[in-house]
Amino acid sequence: MSEYIGLDVSLKETAISIRRNGERIWRGKCPSDPKLLAEVIRHRAPAAERVVFETGPLSVWFYHALSAEGLPAICIDARHAKAALDMAPNKTDAKDADGLAQLAEVGFYREVRVKGYDSMLIRTLVTARTKLIRIMTELSNQIRGLMKTFGLVVSKGSGLVFATNVRNLLGSNAALEQIILPLLEAWRSVRGRAAELDRQLVAMARRSDACQVLKTIPGVGAVTSASFVAAIEDPKNFRISRSVGAWLGLTTRRYQSGEVDYDGHISRRGDSHMRGLLYEAATVILTRAHADSSLRAWGMKLREKVGFKRAAVAVARKLSVIMHRMLTTGEFFDRSAGITA
Repeated sequence: MSEYIGLDVSLKETAISIRRNGERIWRGKCPSDPKLLAEVIRHRAPAAERVVFETGPLSVWFYHALSAEGLPAICIDARHAKAALDMAPNKTDAKDADGLAQLAEVGFYREVRVKGYDSMLIRTLVTARTKLIRIMTELSNQIRGLMKTFGLVVSKGSGLVFATNVRNLLGSNAALEQIILPLLEAWRSVRGRAAELDRQLVAMARRSDACQVLKTIPGVGAVTSASFVAAIEDPKNFRISRSVGAWLGLTTRRYQSGEVDYDGHISRRGDSHMRGLLYEAATVILTRAHADSSLRAWGMKLREKVGFKRAAVAVARKLSVIMHRMLTTGEFFDRSAGITA
C-alpha cells in the first residue's frame, strides 16, 4: 500500500498529513528539521510514494535533505497549490497539510525544478553583491542629501572622487563633519565588501566555459552570464529555447473568453532579478553603437514601431532564447545571424 505525505513547512514546526487509499491515516507536527521529519515519515509511512511540500524559503534545503534521506521529495508550485487549498472553509497548518497530501495522492500538482547547491551559491553571491551595491548607493545619496541642506553640494563623481569631494566640503563645517564622516566610513566599508564579491564573481565567470560563451554577447558581462547559467543549470531542462522567455516572465499574458480575446502586459513570472539583467543587456544593445548586430537592427526597427521600452523587453526575450541556444550548442554569439520574430 502506497502512502502520500503532505508537509506544510514553517520556520519552527512542520505539519504532516499521511494518506492511504483515499483516507487520512495520521496527522501531526514535527520540528522543521529534515532529519527528524524523515524519521517520522519512515515510522508512520514506510511505503511513502510522494512527499509533497510547497515552494518557500526552506524548500531548497528540505528538497535536498529529504532526497538525501531516500525520500521521494516533490516541491510544487505554491500558486498552484494555493488555488486548491483555498477551497477549504478554514485555513490552518493541519488543513493545508491535508490538502497537500490529497494533491500528492491524486497527482494534481505542478512540480518545480529545485536548483542545486552550486547554482544557489552563485545566485547567493550575485544577490549579496547586488544588495551591497544598493546599500552603497543609498548611503551616497543620503550623504549628498544631508550636505545639500547646509548648502554643501557634492560634485558629480563616484568612488574615491566622491569621498574626496565630501571631505573637502566638510572642512568648512566641523559640526556637520562629526555626523557625515561615520556615514562616509560606512560607505567606504560597504564599497570594499562589494568589491570583494565583484572579484569573486569575475573569477568564477572566468573559470566557467558557459559564462565565457555568453559573454561574447554585447551587454552581457560576468553578472548576467553567471546569473543565467545558475538559473538554467542544464540546458536540457528546456525542451525548446523559446520556453525560456516564458519561464522568465517575458511573454505577454493572454485573456480569451467568448468574443473577448486580447494580449496584455508581460507576465512577470519567474526570476525577477534575471529578467532585470536581461532588460539591462537589451538596453545596452539598443543604445550602444559598438553592440551592432542583427539583433540590434531588429530591435531598432521594433523601437520605431512600439517605442523603446517595449522594444527592450522584446530584445530581452530574444536574448533569453539566444543565450539558451548558445549554452546548448556551445557556440559564440554571431552578430550577423538572422533574427526572426
